[in-house]
Amino acid sequence: MTSPIGKRTLGRSGVELSEIGFGAWTLGLDWWGKVSPEDARALVDRAIELGITFFDTADTYGAGVGEERLGDALKGRDGVQIGTKFGYDITVPHDQSSHSERPTNWDPAHIRSACESSLKRLGAEVIDVYELHNPRMAQVRDDAVFELMESLKDEGKIRSYGVALGPAIGWEAEGVRAIRDRKIDVVQTVFNLLEQRPGDVFLDEAAGGVGVIARVPHASDALTGRFKLDALPEELFGGNDHRAFRKRAWMKRALQKVEQLEFLLAERTIAQAALAWILANPGITSVLPTVTDVATLEEFAAAASKPLTSEEFSRVQQLYASDFGLPPEEADEQIELRTSV
Repeated sequence: MTSPIGKRTLGRSGVELSEIGFGAWTLGLDWWGKVSPEDARALVDRAIELGITFFDTADTYGAGVGEERLGDALKGRDGVQIGTKFGYDITVPHDQSSHSERPTNWDPAHIRSACESSLKRLGAEVIDVYELHNPRMAQVRDDAVFELMESLKDEGKIRSYGVALGPAIGWEAEGVRAIRDRKIDVVQTVFNLLEQRPGDVFLDEAAGGVGVIARVPHASDALTGRFKLDALPEELFGGNDHRAFRKRAWMKRALQKVEQLEFLLAERTIAQAALAWILANPGITSVLPTVTDVATLEEFAAAASKPLTSEEFSRVQQLYASDFGLPPEEADEQIELRTSV
């Protein structure tokens, strides 16, 4: 059976990715539910059956554990594309339960070693998409880093490279500088229906030459249907959950916006509508939903067969332009999205 999930070319690189990818950070971290090695294999198997071929990870997810589990799950598979990231020094002891950033190391010798280690853990001969992980402006300006990227490409160790921006919503200056001044193939950024900037800026800047990969497409479950405005719990997330920074006031405002999107839901769930909206943006190569169970994976994959019409997309943009008609936010409700993934 032919999958409804299409392929899109990543900028000028020639690398083709499935338009719906697999955010594989959950295979190495328990910040969004725990995935066992056995569950990881089952999820990857089902993703491939559904037509998902792009799997995105990073060496810092579980200090290599995420790459190892993804590599094991993909062993013997043809026709898949792997993205991973570098920049953090995973050889330095670090308590990831705090969600704080690891120390970084952008020395070219360290990056080359990190690339070789990622290839080994992934059991791969080449990394399809290799990204600087949460670089600051100093790294975007560092000629040595990008000279090494070109060398790794020439050596056949990577097929494309770019920047995965974070660890917060923003980083517009870094993204624009990388697009304009570097020969990058990709920008990965937080981008969803409720949080469109700076992703919209990157899409405009990147038109034609640089692909954009969207992460956090469901705005920390505001766009999955998990929460209802009339039954919002006092505590949204607990324990080690990566979304704990999302406070009740932020979620309440987000859900007031979601209630105005009923026109998208005649044949879609809100989670599918969120993915379909992202894919309707010209310049998006792939979207990376967070996956922890097969049922959710299947729901997300089905979004590819339910594209938005131009009228639906325009209506969403009209709502967004007016902030959905809501009054201005109070200062203490303006919560920055902190994410190291």
